[in-house]
Amino acid sequence: MIVLDENIDQQRVLVPLKSRYKGKIISVRDLRPGTVIKDEAIPAILCQHRQSTFVTTNVIDFWRRVTPHSRYCIVCVPLPAERQDEIPNLLLKLLRQQAFRTARQRMGKVIRASQSEILYYEVTRTSLAKVAWA
Repeated sequence: MIVLDENIDQQRVLVPLKSRYKGKIISVRDLRPGTVIKDEAIPAILCQHRQSTFVTTNVIDFWRRVTPHSRYCIVCVPLPAERQDEIPNLLLKLLRQQAFRTARQRMGKVIRASQSEILYYEVTRTSLAKVAWA
């Protein structure tokens, strides 16, 4: 399941993703409807749902700040709001990479995916790893 952060534009990201991704895609708001979700609560919410891949553009609050966990994956996309229409292609390209192809392979990782590179750290390794775009 892909969970989109509340700062992700539904029309520019969710709609194009749904037409090309076969799995479930929801907004984080759907996991706790009617409540304000603070960034620090996201990991606990994700732990309650099996194999969630959380996608955010809020790199400052998640990248190298969130502890990886085997129950979820966090994908940080360093794009400004006006470039969110690039997220679907970038995310789908990431999900086609050998290291991140299945939910099982992604679990326990916090990933920073930009146009130029993929960096990540994980439960079993806190040092940064780099994956070249294929």
